[in-house]
Amino acid sequence: MASLLAPAVESGPSASAAALASLRILAGLLWLYNVSWKRPPDFGEGSGSGLYGFTRDAVEYPVFPPYSWLVEHVVLPNFTAFGWSVLVAETMLAVLLLTGTFVRLAALVGVAQSLAIGLSVAGAPGEWPWAYWMMIGIHVVLLFTASGRAAAVDAVRAQAGDDGPPAAARLLRGWGVVIGLAAVVALVLALGEDPLASAGSALGGSDLSVSLGRYNVLGAVVLLVVAALMVVGASLHRRELALIAAALAVLAALSMYLQLSRTDVWLGGSNTSAAFFLSAAVVSGATAGALRQRTR
Repeated sequence: MASLLAPAVESGPSASAAALASLRILAGLLWLYNVSWKRPPDFGEGSGSGLYGFTRDAVEYPVFPPYSWLVEHVVLPNFTAFGWSVLVAETMLAVLLLTGTFVRLAALVGVAQSLAIGLSVAGAPGEWPWAYWMMIGIHVVLLFTASGRAAAVDAVRAQAGDDGPPAAARLLRGWGVVIGLAAVVALVLALGEDPLASAGSALGGSDLSVSLGRYNVLGAVVLLVVAALMVVGASLHRRELALIAAALAVLAALSMYLQLSRTDVWLGGSNTSAAFFLSAAVVSGATAGALRQRTR
């Protein structure tokens, strides 16, 4: 267990580190996009669609009969709990892989989740089984390589002494810039629409299956404030600004989870938006401690 939680930062060529980081981020984007349609509270059970429909494929188009039996007799009768477990697991995968936090643990969960998905739907009409083999393979690579050496919280965790604060500031600033650019684009897309629309403008699209979520004007402004706090906190090495950014991002994500499929979503977001906010929170919270070291 300790090895799973240790930073994935073994030494190697810098080009290799960048390539592995890119693969890790790509896997994170895969999970980030796909959490959007795991919608509580019933996860599609009432309509027979969504997560429920795909899970039921394990029974209707069996890949591995013992797994199909488990789905039919254990999972489907307790589907709400199962739906929440899937949402939590896939959100965790998106956040940890994108931010490079506990990469090996995330990769191990990714292998298991990819296998479960493959056993559920690989036999259904129109599916391409090799997609699930590749998903498993990607996470196996991340599990056994140093994919947390670049653009990752793991890299900050592995730094000691005087190297820690600069690494933390670079990661925090980089994420702040990326989130800030996303917020500006989201704000431009949302202009002219209801500033409190429950379903904001999509930052990305289904054509390429890549998305950073949905945001109305208010959601884009909150995202921009989080980004500004991250950039300023990194530039000034102010731990409290990073912590405020983390707290604001967590509150934004929680508001979405509490409101989705129940009432209007104040920030116009989706599960993907919430996971993106949580990614900002993880980076801000994880780097705050290292920023403090420089002020002593």
